[in-house]
Amino acid sequence: MSADQPTPSREEIYAHVRSTLIELFEIEAADIHPEARLYEDLDIDSIDAVDLVVELKKFTGRRIDANDFKSVRTLNDVVTAVEQLTQRQA
Repeated sequence: MSADQPTPSREEIYAHVRSTLIELFEIEAADIHPEARLYEDLDIDSIDAVDLVVELKKFTGRRIDANDFKSVRTLNDVVTAVEQLTQRQA
């Protein structure tokens, strides 16, 4: 996503995160829902979390500060953090 592309919608962000979890981390699609907890439900570890942030950086084309993700616990939290980031830097 480049600067001349529109800011992604919440649904587009969710779809991208969902497909990333399926493709990159081989998580079952049925296990992925907005309230799924990253560490407990989806078995994401700290290395996976870094990989997810790298993928989100590619998706948004923006620098992602680790502090933006400190309070992230659920998939919905990830979507909200990315949504706020893209709105802030749009």
